[in-house]
Amino acid sequence: MKSRSIVSMPELDGDDSHAKRLEIRDYFNFVYDRYESLFALLADDDSYYQRADRLRHPLIFYYGHTASFFINKLKLAKAIDDRVDPQLESIFAVGVDEMSWDDLNAKSYAWPSVEETVIYRNRVREVVNSLIDTLPLELPIADNSIWWVILMGIEHENIHIETSSVLIRQLPLSNVLTSERWSRSRVVGDSPANILLSVPSTQISIEGLETSQYYSWDNEYGTHEADIPAFRASKYLVSNGEYLPFVEDGGYLEDRFWSAEGLEWRVYSKVKYPTFWLLGDDGYCLRTLTEQIPLPLNWPVEVNCHEAEAFSHWLSEKSGKKITLPTEDEYLALREYSQIEDLDRVEANIGLNIASSTPVDSFRHGEFYDVIGNVWQWTRTPIYPFDGFEVHPIYDDFTVPTFDGKHNLIKGGSWASCGNVASLDSRYAFRKHFYQHAGFRYVESSYQEEIEINSYESDTLISQYCHFGWGEEYFGVANYPAKCASIAIEMMGDKKKSRALDLGCAIGRSSFELARSFEQVVGIDFSARFIQHAQKIKDNGVLGYKIPTEGELDSYYEVALDDFDLDAMADRVEFWQGDACNLKSIYKGFDLIFSGNLIDRLYDPQKFLTSISSRLNSGGVFILTSPYTWQEESTPKEKWIGGFKRDGENVTTLDGLREILEVDFRLKEMRDVPFVIRETGRKFQHTVAQMSVWELKN
Repeated sequence: MKSRSIVSMPELDGDDSHAKRLEIRDYFNFVYDRYESLFALLADDDSYYQRADRLRHPLIFYYGHTASFFINKLKLAKAIDDRVDPQLESIFAVGVDEMSWDDLNAKSYAWPSVEETVIYRNRVREVVNSLIDTLPLELPIADNSIWWVILMGIEHENIHIETSSVLIRQLPLSNVLTSERWSRSRVVGDSPANILLSVPSTQISIEGLETSQYYSWDNEYGTHEADIPAFRASKYLVSNGEYLPFVEDGGYLEDRFWSAEGLEWRVYSKVKYPTFWLLGDDGYCLRTLTEQIPLPLNWPVEVNCHEAEAFSHWLSEKSGKKITLPTEDEYLALREYSQIEDLDRVEANIGLNIASSTPVDSFRHGEFYDVIGNVWQWTRTPIYPFDGFEVHPIYDDFTVPTFDGKHNLIKGGSWASCGNVASLDSRYAFRKHFYQHAGFRYVESSYQEEIEINSYESDTLISQYCHFGWGEEYFGVANYPAKCASIAIEMMGDKKKSRALDLGCAIGRSSFELARSFEQVVGIDFSARFIQHAQKIKDNGVLGYKIPTEGELDSYYEVALDDFDLDAMADRVEFWQGDACNLKSIYKGFDLIFSGNLIDRLYDPQKFLTSISSRLNSGGVFILTSPYTWQEESTPKEKWIGGFKRDGENVTTLDGLREILEVDFRLKEMRDVPFVIRETGRKFQHTVAQMSVWELKN
């Protein structure tokens, strides 16, 4: 059972562009078809709208999400000019991981029909195939190529083969059909006795992927070295049979086995045994993708990280040994000791050769079994960036939001892992309560992994915005977001101040300031990293960052809401990620919309401006500020609303604003608002933005 039986990932290099084009076309359509065959398991249209997991969206979202991802990323990369369906691309854009800013209120979503979504997916397929057929192709494919973005979309869909199949496993059986294409293993039996085997000391050295043959995600790049002392690891993955005594011994009821976070989750979920187990009159059964079968004791148990940790604490107490989950480094040492270097030469339950787990003693890798494949293996390592990590500009929020110390790495892949997900270099991480096709093996070890989850944000752009929003004032110029919010409140006068929308909220200072007078403020930014930091100061009340002083020297800052008398405002503010040119229809009913320094950074400013009136209440106020620094990198020149000549005459941005907005608004006031951005200890940008205040006509 080898992973080569599936369509292989295209290599990035080669000497025949035409052959590579055909290879990528076949790969795209194969993965696209396979994803659709997974959703063909749903019994009827109603099944698409079931919430299999109350912390995640219904399956209709995931069905449309992978298609909209192609369009959203290709649009961002300027590979296409027009969207396929702006409304659906807004609905399906974000909301996969249950980040704290994600809106999971079912009432907030008007999901499209299954038929609409099928039509949409077909149209997206046509767009992508057309690009594949016509785009110039230069080999090797670099990460700044449009072809990289196409491969990104394909590998993103491979990820959702796993996440969506996990959700389907949590639906009632009445919502699921059986299928030969998605059939399970029939090999069941008693579980083998697990033992600890020695893994010798190992030096781990990851050189980076600059010359990788295949598409890779940002967190796989960089360098990492570590010396791992000898340890012992379980010969097999923990089987259902090995896990069963923990359940029968009351392990789910004994608080001492659970971490504080794990105990909170256990109480919240009221769980008493693994989520894929079902308790009937004749004992436990297992829910596979499409069936319910008697619990196969020799298959690996599938649990979240909290459950795996609790079992390890229980086993430590029972055995008198220091039992724990492995670190990522220890997993890599185990894999190296097992001499796994090439997936094409290793037999394993990986790559969807079968749609279920198999017995834990089926696939031997040296002295151990299932070092790769069968189920993912939880580690105790929170994901962190390797040295030299850089985000990809087209998907800058793929990994960065998970560098929070709360997302643990899973290693080794599962039966459902395909493409990059099945590669030896893959680094995927999830919150500890999250379910995947994941289990674990345990180790006896005292190794302490040396990683740094830096509480001080060091990304230059993010740190600069942190300081712009929350840092000190320079040259007597008032803090810009605070000043703009103050003017906005002044402009409202005696008008109703119930709800305000802060578009382009960045790190959130203006949103908090607006909350001094508004009952609710919604802050939206396109950048998930900005939203992450806005949410961080909302949740924790503090935010740390560092900014360059000179050369390699940095200054460290920590700011707190109560420093600005804003701590009481946190409950009035919420932050969402969103595209100002393609906002969800739920964003309406506002008394004020503030858009700070956003208009000249949008890919379609006219589309944005023409949508504003429908989102305001009667008599509502729209305020925008901008220095009008139009750039083709942000906005195609034909989309500029000012800063050019028309018929030999100058057209200013204010002229363009009047042409668009005066249909629904009256211009109430204009004023200049200066601001200063600190770059280094002795270098600053001094800019003057123009503020225009528009009142909706009755």
